[in-house]
Amino acid sequence: MGIDGSIQVIVNACAGTPENTAFVDHLKQHMNGDRRFRISIAETGPALVALLKEAVANDSRVVVAAGGDGTVNTVASSLVGTSKILGVLPTGTLNHFAKDLRLPLELPDAIETIAKGNTAVVDVGEVNGHVFVNNSSLGLYPHIVEEREKQQRLGIGKWSAFFWAMLSVLRRYPFVEVRLTLEGLSVERRTPFVFIGNNRYEMEGFNIGARSRLDASELSLYTTRQISRMGLLVLGLRALFKRLRNDSDFLDATAREIWIHSRHRRLRVALDGEVRVLTPPLHYRTLPQSLRVIVP
Repeated sequence: MGIDGSIQVIVNACAGTPENTAFVDHLKQHMNGDRRFRISIAETGPALVALLKEAVANDSRVVVAAGGDGTVNTVASSLVGTSKILGVLPTGTLNHFAKDLRLPLELPDAIETIAKGNTAVVDVGEVNGHVFVNNSSLGLYPHIVEEREKQQRLGIGKWSAFFWAMLSVLRRYPFVEVRLTLEGLSVERRTPFVFIGNNRYEMEGFNIGARSRLDASELSLYTTRQISRMGLLVLGLRALFKRLRNDSDFLDATAREIWIHSRHRRLRVALDGEVRVLTPPLHYRTLPQSLRVIVP
């Protein structure tokens, strides 16, 4: 099967993807003169938004996100519910969405996969109108992301910035107070984290953080009670050694909709690694089979 129509590739240079001529030449080299491919470079956030509006309106059949999970989220958010197809060139650090789609991570193979044009439909998650393709979280992680970005603006590398951000946030160890309501269950928590995934995540063993499918039409919820820093470390070790489900403090559930109420007037919410400040209540829901994607 092949793609009948043009393929718009959007390189998100503002997210750290190389934007120089050499990188574009590298892309073109592996595209083997395929005239369906058209490359655009977004050097700023507003430029990325403008390119996406153009791609949705023009004759592009496929819109390709060249970047990490944040870039994929931004592009996917524009394509949900349309007839456009999302392609992914995984040039980010972690590339969770690409890995869960079983996409090749090497650039030549990823380009070849897009050129072949095999497609599938997958679910996305949504909270208060904001889309996520991987996960959303409250508590520690949004604070870590904000601190990491602050460190990076000072010139510190991504992994070093993440390490120092994690230490800084764990030193403060903020909690979030929430009431969680989902399909027959209502619980209150003062917790260091609430994690909501687009479909179920593997939470035990050495494959933590992976998903076996993206089309089960469900959200996954993971949280715990108020625990100390040492308790959080112990929780991580229990997950690693596949003993997490026996932990009475750990909540693992799935639902199509989740409501989060809080006494906090505003909540920092991470969506695929990008932080937004939202006003509760937070209404999470799954949007089943709402995104068409290129797959191997």
